[in-house]
Amino acid sequence: MADGAGEGQSGDSPWWQDLTPRDIVQRAARGGVALLPLAAIEQHGEHLPLSTDLDIANGLVAAALPRVRADVPVCVLPPLAVGLSLEHTGFAGTLSMSPETALAVLGEMGDSVARAGFRRLVLFNSHGGNKALVDLAALKLRAAHGMLVVRANYFRFALPSGVLDADELRHGLHGGALETSMMLHLVPHAVRREALGDFRSLGVNMAADGCLLGPEGEAGFGWMAQDLHGSGATGNAQGASAALGARLVDHFAARLAQLIDEAHDFDLAQLKPVPR
Repeated sequence: MADGAGEGQSGDSPWWQDLTPRDIVQRAARGGVALLPLAAIEQHGEHLPLSTDLDIANGLVAAALPRVRADVPVCVLPPLAVGLSLEHTGFAGTLSMSPETALAVLGEMGDSVARAGFRRLVLFNSHGGNKALVDLAALKLRAAHGMLVVRANYFRFALPSGVLDADELRHGLHGGALETSMMLHLVPHAVRREALGDFRSLGVNMAADGCLLGPEGEAGFGWMAQDLHGSGATGNAQGASAALGARLVDHFAARLAQLIDEAHDFDLAQLKPVPR
């Protein structure tokens, strides 16, 4: 852990569950930032484990904490490991809440954070299927508690140019070069290298035909994972490497740390009262 981000006594820990009620109140009073990782337990093809999104979320948070400014009090809540994974339920092992349940759970977690005195909450998401959930929960919590609620999907952070080609960035949505590279860096023993493949998405073919319509982009359609590729994965996992993963983790962690710092510095007076 970095200086100020977890060394020393339990009261200095960044992990919510390590703290006491007094620690929490003091952290909130200092403009503390609560960070809630959201992930999923779902299929990622046969080359990656069901824990992929959770492993990536935990790895990015751990890499970001040492980069957070020493004067920024941060509390990392226990991750919501199971999320909204309806699109992957055609594959064994996937765990998913319903949209209604997932939104209720996230809302009640936010209510607890607000009740503890925090007015800054970062929803840090590692699963594409949670995007709509994060959007709705952020708005509901803002309206209910006057909180700053940050919607942070790591896969929406801008990447350095040239890291991945345009087709892989657009269509390598699930178990492709990006996720597989980070897993090769973070938990290399969990990657089944013999199963790595180039899982060409239906979206690649549609884009090649000049279609505006596609799985993602300007005009997307609701899809199940098997619609895009029979394996459940999309993207070129054969193009992954641990070196690329290390670069990606370093980049995303730096962006997350910057975001935590900025959430702490945000002037809450800019959030206007909600008429009742």
